[in-house]
Amino acid sequence: MKQQNLYKSWYRFLSSAFLTVLMMASFAYLWYTKFNVMLDKVFLLKGNYFVIAVYGLIAMYFMSFFGGFKIGVSKTTNVIISQIIGMMITNGVYFVFTVMIGGYLSYVQRFFVYYFLLFLIQTIILTLFSYLLISLFFKVFKPYKILNIKGIHENNLAEKFNSRIDKYNISGEINYDLDIDEIGRIVEDYDAVLINDVPSETRNRILKVCFAKEKRVYITPKISDIIIRGSESLAVFDTPLLFSHNNTLTFTERGLKRLFDIVFSTFGLIVLSPIMIIVSLAIFFYDRGPVFYRQTRYTKGGRTFKILKFRSMIPNAEKDGIARLASENDDRITPVGKFIRACRLDELPQFFNILKGDMSFVGPRPERPEIADEYTKEVPEFAFRLKVKAGLTGYAQIYGKYNTTSYDKLKLDMIYVENASLWLDLKLLLLTLKVLFIKESTEGLEEGQITASNKR
Repeated sequence: MKQQNLYKSWYRFLSSAFLTVLMMASFAYLWYTKFNVMLDKVFLLKGNYFVIAVYGLIAMYFMSFFGGFKIGVSKTTNVIISQIIGMMITNGVYFVFTVMIGGYLSYVQRFFVYYFLLFLIQTIILTLFSYLLISLFFKVFKPYKILNIKGIHENNLAEKFNSRIDKYNISGEINYDLDIDEIGRIVEDYDAVLINDVPSETRNRILKVCFAKEKRVYITPKISDIIIRGSESLAVFDTPLLFSHNNTLTFTERGLKRLFDIVFSTFGLIVLSPIMIIVSLAIFFYDRGPVFYRQTRYTKGGRTFKILKFRSMIPNAEKDGIARLASENDDRITPVGKFIRACRLDELPQFFNILKGDMSFVGPRPERPEIADEYTKEVPEFAFRLKVKAGLTGYAQIYGKYNTTSYDKLKLDMIYVENASLWLDLKLLLLTLKVLFIKESTEGLEEGQITASNKR
């Protein structure tokens, strides 16, 4: 197994290098035949090499940032979308760079056309070769044979693992309360172990057994684990210590975050105003109903505010007075609503909430009080999310789905709360670009469900 993992690492490295070289080669051709010819100060041999090398480094960074090199880890569509977004940003950066070097506004249109054609060619190349490389990966490397050690709550995590039959194969299942020596003997027959919602004391013993036997381990974290992960190591005494701040941003960071929210919400409202006008007209002319709807939501400290969204459902969608999230094929959603929800256009009016200060660009999703209170009854720690201001996007919105259970949403949001920083905010904002192209992130609830209640 160790040898196979080494081969996998080499395969990913060589595949990533190969794709990067292809991107650099396509850019190099355009640079030599078009851009360098158009510039007054033509780059010489070493100058050309430098320009192409920097292009490759930027491409590697953004493709890696979005997960474009996770061959054999993420789904094929996810990897390809990540690569395409990475190259779109890379070409955007180099478009500005080339315009600045040229210094002629008359060249801007020609530069843009060339970079757009380059992007289209690279999209075709990436889609084709990534698909072939990923297909070959799964033919060469077989899925991990995994033992599921079931804990104290029922969940569908094993089903999620088995939905990726190309990568995982949960071929055995035992209860956590077996004798530890018996668990150790069973573990020998597997490549990896899933410690699935097991009580902490037993989990720690199983983890040590797996460590001694050099077995891969997948663990469902508890809230305390996430808090510990946000701690820093102290070397004050000869006894190792972990120090947990249990707070979020500093005073200066909060000020900068608020300044960022004000500047970019104002900029966004100005730039996106034509789209917002078109969406408003489409909603109004469909059923002559209100364009916007307002709902009470929670934000930092349990304070309530009125969130503003484009209306995507029929008027009086909750005339029975029951607060419910949207389900799959929800007949309350209008045709216009389906489109704007799929494209996330219904969220644009929240820029006004951000400008006002009720929300931030990045933070936990603002929940409705009725639903949040129900979640808190099941999981009291759900209120921990309110240590920071609610956000338009965030950790749970990016890595979770609309129908992710409340307990898993809490874990994802707690990762943000414990690691909040301006750099993380910037990273999550960029990753939001990728989420816009992933349909499964908007999956609704199953028919008959009202909330994303815990399935634990």
